[in-house]
Amino acid sequence: MTSRHAPCVSVGMPVFDSEVTITAAIRSILNQTFSDWELLIIDDGSSDGTIRLARAYSDPRIHVFSDGTHQGLAARLNQLVRVSGGKYFARMDGDDVSYPERLALQVKYMERHPEVDLLGGGVLVFGRDGKPLGTRKVPTTHESICRRPWKGFYLTHPTWMGRTKWFHEHPYSSDAPRCEDQDLLLRTHECSRFAALPEIVLGYREEQLSLTKILTSRKYFAAAVVRRAISRQEYLIAAAALIEQALKGVADSVAIITGLNHRLLRHRALPIAGAAPKQRWQEVWEKVQLEKGAFHSAAS
Repeated sequence: MTSRHAPCVSVGMPVFDSEVTITAAIRSILNQTFSDWELLIIDDGSSDGTIRLARAYSDPRIHVFSDGTHQGLAARLNQLVRVSGGKYFARMDGDDVSYPERLALQVKYMERHPEVDLLGGGVLVFGRDGKPLGTRKVPTTHESICRRPWKGFYLTHPTWMGRTKWFHEHPYSSDAPRCEDQDLLLRTHECSRFAALPEIVLGYREEQLSLTKILTSRKYFAAAVVRRAISRQEYLIAAAALIEQALKGVADSVAIITGLNHRLLRHRALPIAGAAPKQRWQEVWEKVQLEKGAFHSAAS
């Protein structure tokens, strides 16, 4: 990787069977107002056309890696960090959409706040055909993000931009499936500094909620909190974590089984305030859609 231009930002995008969504995700990075980036796409053993679509772009800033195996998200993220050439490492998933000003806003903040290790941002949750569903809670200071570690951290994973050195020092753990981000924040919040931008910087795709995935995430995060609390003899915190995640799991189950989903899952998507965020999202969404006939030429 030494022969590659060292950009300011390395955007790491692990993908798995993302044929339907990856084009919009890549185009959202190509649309960035900040141009000093590289996009590192690593495939985790896809069986569809994900790799073909990723390799269809001729932009020299886009690099695609594939070894044909399935290793899981944590392993792939650590691999992306290892090959990153940028001062900053930004997260991106193959089914989300970054707002055009995302990288510019985050780099500006990180340059002005050298004490911050990891930065998140606001999120607009969207469903099928780009329909806006809500927003995510965005505490902006380290203290507010880490106020109750046993309950979890409001710092949406695909909005992260951190110092690449920090990611090298604090790798993801494969022992925390479906909650790799929360586990990492739990392990590092006492020795690191987090922050988040109040501005919406990412469209987060949530077309269908999976109860199995949600409950798996809660199970492993609770286990991580309990292990940490017991090692420190914080038994009340261990109990609080188990109760908290169990109650949220019940709420998740009721919401999904009854079909109410986002109406009940307020911790997942809050109502969108006003018309401006919806209008801005529509503009962002339209810019990442392929024009008629362009799909064939891009993928050929």
